[in-house]
Amino acid sequence: MQPPKDLSVIPEPVSVHGTGGPGFTLDRGTRILVPPGSAAGIHVATTLAAELRRSTGFPLPVASAGADDRDGIVLRITGTGGLGDEGYTLEVGDRAVVVTSKAAEGLFRGTQTLRQLLPGAIDAGSVQRGPWRVPAVRISDHPRYAWRGAALDVARHFFGVDEVERYIDLMALYKLNVLHLHLTDDQGWRIAVDGWPNLTRHGGGSEVGGGRGGWYSKRDYQRIVSYAQDRYITVVPEIDMPGHVGAALSSYPELNCDGQAPPLYTGTEVGFTSLCIDKPATWRFLDDVIGELAALTPGPWLHIGGDEANTVPDDRYRAFVERVQRIVRAHGKRAIGWQETAKAKLEPTSVVQYWDVRSSADGVRAAARAGNGLVLSPASRVYLDMKYDSGTRLGLQWAGHVEVRDAYDWDPATLLDGVDRQRVLGVEAQLWSETLETIDDVEFMAFPRLPAVAEVGWSPGSARDWQGFRHRLAAQGPRWAAMSINYHRSAQVPWPE
Repeated sequence: MQPPKDLSVIPEPVSVHGTGGPGFTLDRGTRILVPPGSAAGIHVATTLAAELRRSTGFPLPVASAGADDRDGIVLRITGTGGLGDEGYTLEVGDRAVVVTSKAAEGLFRGTQTLRQLLPGAIDAGSVQRGPWRVPAVRISDHPRYAWRGAALDVARHFFGVDEVERYIDLMALYKLNVLHLHLTDDQGWRIAVDGWPNLTRHGGGSEVGGGRGGWYSKRDYQRIVSYAQDRYITVVPEIDMPGHVGAALSSYPELNCDGQAPPLYTGTEVGFTSLCIDKPATWRFLDDVIGELAALTPGPWLHIGGDEANTVPDDRYRAFVERVQRIVRAHGKRAIGWQETAKAKLEPTSVVQYWDVRSSADGVRAAARAGNGLVLSPASRVYLDMKYDSGTRLGLQWAGHVEVRDAYDWDPATLLDGVDRQRVLGVEAQLWSETLETIDDVEFMAFPRLPAVAEVGWSPGSARDWQGFRHRLAAQGPRWAAMSINYHRSAQVPWPE
């Protein structure tokens, strides 16, 4: 085994060593081999083959591997090992690349590392010229945190199924595993609910600035969930409440205390709307919405929002959150809510998401002491809708400017004093869409900061180094060009010419 090898892989693996020799060359005769009868292995192999065929033009057949078969790309599920379900080893010799894991998730994460070991042109959408060489290395890798998320706001501006799938693909390459979909807000309601058709018919018909908006049918939503599952990403849907509900209020008069539906809202101010929390109609509405969304979502989580409900007195807010949690639990899910929900008595299984760096985190600390899990999304670090600097054409700046180093150079374990690091489930990057109208806009704000957050969530704290990261990030530039990613060329990163 040779000394640790410097590779331009993001997130930084736990352990990388050179093994000597020329490495492996992917060519027209390469096969992808899986254990006989392994449906999970076949699924991962089929996904990998589809990704590599586009740029190589090679057939890359998927076949069953014999016990001694060591030629090609070999995917193995062992059922043993101490790296967890997402951990893997990847070993490259001159005859084979062998990816080993105890579970399909780990195999998939390992294949994403393999993609990054190949030249950036491997991720092009059309056939490119090789050669396609993989360096001779041995990697042992596993994530630091179980929750490594990215949120996409489809309520302020709507993004269609194909655009969400594009974002999922970009997340998967960097081993993110949670897609938090912000489905409802003042400006739009984006998910169909039986019995409440006006939510989408009316409430889905606008967005910030007064555009056409849009919404997902149940089939659309299931397609997104399935696409994410195929990449071992869990979808966490959010129905924001009791505030941020302008689209719902405009759709159904009975959800308003005065029985009058306001017009659709297309601005960007927040904190002025609320469901009428004393009305039986409100609770019938919430039970229907939560029940249907829970039935459509295979993951364990349902996000209840809870932020910026500025018109609701604290005592009534606490009672609301406690009752909503019970509804979520009754439909078989665990609730997650923004840090304001920590004012209420939380269910033991509920999770608090920290975001507002301008306000006290005492409630978050108290929730952690009570045993609740935390997801960390400090706005000054991971709100990717913040401008990079004063010259950024998109984005907001209420939390300051967030450059690449800001997104990278922090430690979730020490972010909040007085919080046991065992209570931190992980990190999540937020991408609110007040100023983002197209998927190109989304990519510009997410890249290069999203890979930075991905490394914060995956790599050991001791392995992270800004100077090393900025050079590995620069090496991603040709890959992003091949993928037609509209990324920001931050001056903090030494991009190749």
